[in-house]
Amino acid sequence: MAMTPGSTVPASFEALPNARGAAVRAAETALIDAQRGFSAHADITAPLIRAAAALRQAGWHAAQRFADTLVLASPFSGGDFARRFGVALYDFQAAIERRNLRELACSATLFDHYRELSARLTQHTHAFEVAYEDLALAYRPIPPATLRAVPAQRLARLRASYEAALLFVLRGHSAADSALEEIDACMAELAGPDPYDAWRLASGCSKALRASGRAASGAADAKRFYARCNLLLADQARGIAMAPRSFVRATLAILWRDYALYGAAAEDADQVTLLNDYGLTVDWHVAGTQASEALWEAGAAEAEQQATGRAVLTRELGVLSVNANAYEDFLQTAEASIDALSKHASAANGAAKDDAGAALLASDAAYRLGAAACALGLGHVALLSDALGLAWRRRAHAGAAAPEAHSRAVIDAPDSASVSRATETLRAMLLRVAAGVAPPDSQQALAALTQAIERGREGPFASRGTP
Repeated sequence: MAMTPGSTVPASFEALPNARGAAVRAAETALIDAQRGFSAHADITAPLIRAAAALRQAGWHAAQRFADTLVLASPFSGGDFARRFGVALYDFQAAIERRNLRELACSATLFDHYRELSARLTQHTHAFEVAYEDLALAYRPIPPATLRAVPAQRLARLRASYEAALLFVLRGHSAADSALEEIDACMAELAGPDPYDAWRLASGCSKALRASGRAASGAADAKRFYARCNLLLADQARGIAMAPRSFVRATLAILWRDYALYGAAAEDADQVTLLNDYGLTVDWHVAGTQASEALWEAGAAEAEQQATGRAVLTRELGVLSVNANAYEDFLQTAEASIDALSKHASAANGAAKDDAGAALLASDAAYRLGAAACALGLGHVALLSDALGLAWRRRAHAGAAAPEAHSRAVIDAPDSASVSRATETLRAMLLRVAAGVAPPDSQQALAALTQAIERGREGPFASRGTP
């Protein structure tokens, strides 16, 4: 059975729809065809494949991954699973039409469907597990996070305090609030000066979970996070210098979730800085509440329509249908940002060491471009821009770190050649966008930059951090 437009709107679709964002008409049409076919008990593989292909061309990576899972699960969508599959298909179509790329990546509703679809697949194929970060961080580079050396006696004391507090949290004890305070205090004491210290990231995630109320309410993801932190303490006690990549990805995805969906306010500046250090951006609130922000967005859309005196025009960029006014605004942002990035890349090629301030300016320029591309719906451009922002952020921190200060971790800076190649690829993509042509995917440049970010290639300590 297929859901109808009168069905209940998914509760987690609380992020604002992106009124000026691009539409992937081919995917929308294909998903409508799939719903009709599903209602008629027909084979829906073909329209789902069309939807996935269109989303891949658009660079809507999380949505593409979801569509691919629908394709794989569709042969097993009958019987007792029919209603569950129909709800997933309807909710996915609703999310696509909202044109909010961050919501498509971070929606809890979509992830619940993704997990259920995958679980159905495991009944007929080889078993595999999926995680929230598989959608939220799809195709994104993840920098390594360090664990500093802590004296054994001090670490043992912190582990004992953490484990005692953890029991209250896991059991939902009435003293959970004070236990969370103790856990945060332990994390603060464990955190080192490295901007990529794993406990700095964990502390930020804990703050986000507490701010959302999920930590105190005993939500499953919160309990899982705090339990994984206990395992990280065991790793640190064994002298491991780098946090497991799986821990970093899971923690980062949880930290990003609410900020990606609902935006950030001025008091969240430290959390946003932490997200920027890991290559992620958010929108800033323009109004006090979600309801007032929706009114602001509606007013802006009405003002735009009155200013033009007609229906909003669109431009076609491959599979994307973009708002013409938003397209022109994006081109202005893109021109300034790419000029700044090219200038900094040229300077970095001729310098023995990055100027930390200049590298931060380059990072900010890349993030502005990535946020603008995300808002317009240019998924490929947004992903490469964010990766460049992360690369420059790493170079800024590496430039600020004193090599002789052994108390700090030496950060592996992505090599300048990879940064320059990615910048030129991004420039070429933007030239195509300006010419009204769909940009190609950035897979090759992104892969090289990802390798440079995740492994590091410059400096005498490249390949591992020094605790």
